[in-house]
Parts: sequence; C-alpha cells; structure tokens
Amino acid sequence: MELIQYTVRPGNTLFGIAQFFQTTVNDILRYNNIQNPASIYVGQTLTIPASTNASEYYVARPGDTLWSIAQRNNTTVDILSDMNGLGNPNIIYPGQIFKVR
Repeated sequence: MELIQYTVRPGNTLFGIAQFFQTTVNDILRYNNIQNPASIYVGQTLTIPASTNASEYYVARPGDTLWSIAQRNNTTVDILSDMNGLGNPNIIYPGQIFKVR
C-alpha cells in the first residue's frame, strides 16, 4: 500500500476517490481523522491509502473532453465510454474519474 496526498477537486466524492485509488471510504476517513464524510471540500488535501497504480486512471480537468482524454491516453472515445459505463460521452465534468487502462 502506498500513501498518496490527493487534493479534492470539484465533483469529487469520497466514494469516487476511494474507487479511484482502490481503497475504502472508511480507510480515507480514518487516515484523515474525518468524522463527517460529507465535510470534504474542494482544495482539501487528503492522505489516501492507495492500493492501485494511479496511472490506470485520469481525473478530468476543466476543458477536457472524452476525445482529449482518449488522445492523451492512446485509446479511443468508444473504449473509454465502454470502460467507464458512460451513457453520454459528451457529458463529462471536472473531477470525474475515468479508468483509462
């Protein structure tokens, strides 16, 4: 397991962050001494007990499109859409976490 410092971005949830790093919400709460799971905020730095290779994922930034994410990761929009169960690949938001490998 690796401890990673992660800055909360708009759109992030503890559940999404936990999925991204293949850990649990409870572990994130414990490592950060957070009592209320709804109390995280944009810009907050969290210590994450990660058990995955973070390069398998991508966090969307403002201005990203699924096409630009696909290009950056040498894949296609169709593959990203399928891997991430996207209903409409034209609607993504900053902070959204995508599996890219």
